[in-house]
Amino acid sequence: MAIYRHCFWILCVFLLSSCTTPVKKNLAKDSEAVIHVVENRSVDASVRRDFKESLELLNAGRYEEAVTLLNEVASQTEGNSAPFINLGIAYSRLDKPTQAENNFLKALSINPDHPVANNEFALFNRKRGQFQEARALFERAVESYPEYLPARKNLGILCDLYLNDASCALDHYRIYHKANPSDEEVKIWITSLEKKMDS
Repeated sequence: MAIYRHCFWILCVFLLSSCTTPVKKNLAKDSEAVIHVVENRSVDASVRRDFKESLELLNAGRYEEAVTLLNEVASQTEGNSAPFINLGIAYSRLDKPTQAENNFLKALSINPDHPVANNEFALFNRKRGQFQEARALFERAVESYPEYLPARKNLGILCDLYLNDASCALDHYRIYHKANPSDEEVKIWITSLEKKMDS
């Protein structure tokens, strides 16, 4: 659940800013890295308030209410990927895969390299057993935003548990752990995979 809250916060950062510059990256080297994805859309104050409220509803598990509010936000922010990403997440939690997929695809049609959109759509595909599609999305996220840690960790998990690709898993776990050495769980996974590969 922490990853989703972290993702929602990232989405809030770029939707709430009225920017006139193209997509940029501002990456820090720790687990609380701020990923700035700037889209060329100004957003009015009432829409910003509604978006913030929708994040609170999502984090509280009130997905139906969040969907209603996010659909209103999306209708007023055409060309901004954030509401569509969160609609994808909310519909996925409501077990409405068609609506979830449509919204993730809409977000990616607006911004194909968006790290959160790729990461969340990859998680959605992994849940449906579409592992190669998930891998391609995780790889796009880490290629465009190499230090976006949730996608890095999730790609490692996919390679480790679902694709039986220990080399891929180790590569991404190590990069993730170097940036976030306090994650003891990933440290254990690395040690386990190293032992497995040495035997």
